[in-house]
Amino acid sequence: MAGRRNEREAMSGAGKESKAGGESRVAHELARYETLFARRTGSMKSSAMRDMMALTERDDLISLAGGLPDTRSFPQGLFADLMGAVATRAEAALQYGPTEGLAATRGCIREVMAAEGTIVDEADLIVTTGGQQVLDLVCRALIDPGDVIVTEAPTYPGALPTFTAYEARIEQVDLDGRGMPVDTLEERLDALDAQGLRPKFIYAIPSFQNPGGETMTLARRRRLVELARERELLILEDNPYGMLRYEGEALPTLHTLDAEYGSPGMVIYLGTFSKIIAPGLRLGWALAPRPVLEKLNLAKQGADLCSSPVTQMFVAELFARTSPQGGPLWLDYVARLRDLYRARRDAMLAALTEQFAGTARWTRPEGGMFVWLTLDGAVDTSDLLIRARERHGVAFVPGRAAFADGVRGARSMRLNFAGADEHDLREAVRRIGVATGEQLELLGALSGRRAPQDRGEGAQVVPLPTRETDARGRAGL
Repeated sequence: MAGRRNEREAMSGAGKESKAGGESRVAHELARYETLFARRTGSMKSSAMRDMMALTERDDLISLAGGLPDTRSFPQGLFADLMGAVATRAEAALQYGPTEGLAATRGCIREVMAAEGTIVDEADLIVTTGGQQVLDLVCRALIDPGDVIVTEAPTYPGALPTFTAYEARIEQVDLDGRGMPVDTLEERLDALDAQGLRPKFIYAIPSFQNPGGETMTLARRRRLVELARERELLILEDNPYGMLRYEGEALPTLHTLDAEYGSPGMVIYLGTFSKIIAPGLRLGWALAPRPVLEKLNLAKQGADLCSSPVTQMFVAELFARTSPQGGPLWLDYVARLRDLYRARRDAMLAALTEQFAGTARWTRPEGGMFVWLTLDGAVDTSDLLIRARERHGVAFVPGRAAFADGVRGARSMRLNFAGADEHDLREAVRRIGVATGEQLELLGALSGRRAPQDRGEGAQVVPLPTRETDARGRAGL
């Protein structure tokens, strides 16, 4: 046994030396190509979620980091049946498709948007390889180096690497629990105008914001669209979670409000099948004014020619099915997802109250997939992640990843409640609580002060306003 152990240790040591040598060679080889790289690669940043996707293969780790829906909820028998139906049309499925997407798929998109109360013309749609491609195509079509993009703060961590890759200047407007404050946005636009700068677009996630979990009020939605029209600014509305509402009354999309004014429109709408069916389909879409749509089509031609006809046909087959109750099968599936995620949201909120009462504050989202947690203490969540991941087998997205400067959000984290079951959610929050306590003890020891042990009474939950409170004049819509 000792001989085997020594052999393993020797192999481990050799592996470490090989790894170190390999890293040295890679660094040397990169230096050789340095002068060949495009200037924009210097501003490219890795996505915080993509960096942690490999963690999903670890059996000993509970990941609350990625924007993962629960694909285990999709019936395996239905998946096989749908793929079998696609296989009967293998010739078409395995062939190139039109850049704007198959007509049947665009019909499915029109159906999704109609279910949200948004009426669209299929001619204004383009099917994309996931919602992430919409971000890239919009930047490819609109952004020159130094152009300004205005976003919420915090914002979707996966958008920032795309924006920086195109060398955009990112201006962020702080959220306040009711979505982007449009009066603050106006002040920022005035300040930019004084510098001779006009944003190419405003990027907003109005419903169940990622990562903040909050929803923009109706009054602010109307004023944002109004402002965009007054100043002739485009809005990129990212709405992946619109159908995942667990409570409260549905609000119109920015696109719907924009359409009330007639043409020309000022809203580019981003949608995806990733959250309501499955991200592995890699199917999203953009809805845009015709001149913008033409540029997006040209940009996509240069990117991937077309999105996969196989997965487009899979979606079309699903939308053609009816549930045992007689309604659309896809709507029945989304309804089951809502029930599943509502229970998981509630489980996470209860666990946060148990573990972080009096030591943190967090949002209570009406829908979507995320809770935004901010610690009261001095713990930096980027450092905390290392301890939580390596010592306690749990992961989350540190708050810094949601801010363009990479500095703000140091005490915050994004927690996904959709991808894990209720037991794992409670255990994950418990582990984060333990790791936070250890980090506070360490900081106290380093500073010569003992970290407080009493967590206090009562959770500091950030209240999200309701329409009723607004009617009484105590909160915005």
